[in-house]
Amino acid sequence: MSLFISNAYAQQAGGGQGGGFEMLILLGVFGLIFYFMLYRPQAKRVKEHKALISSIGKGDEILTQGGMVGKVTKVNEEKDFIEVALNDNTNIVLQKSAISVVLPKGTMKSI
Repeated sequence: MSLFISNAYAQQAGGGQGGGFEMLILLGVFGLIFYFMLYRPQAKRVKEHKALISSIGKGDEILTQGGMVGKVTKVNEEKDFIEVALNDNTNIVLQKSAISVVLPKGTMKSI
């Protein structure tokens, strides 16, 4: 009715959108991405760390998560603790889970 403004007419309602199957495919793709990028590498690291901890024996040279380097003097299998000699006078007791790396023999002498 106005001279400068045209009339606006509503469009007819569209049909119902399917979308259910496509949403399931998208959810499956995100699940696969989550598995391969997050879960699988973390599970592999945990498995390798458990193997490292179970292989520690007397005389191994280790690096702890706190950055201390020492030689294993006693292993307590029942309570998951080890005794580590930092030098000739200092021994400490650590949980096995605090070990990050088993170093090659002779590393302490080269430091």
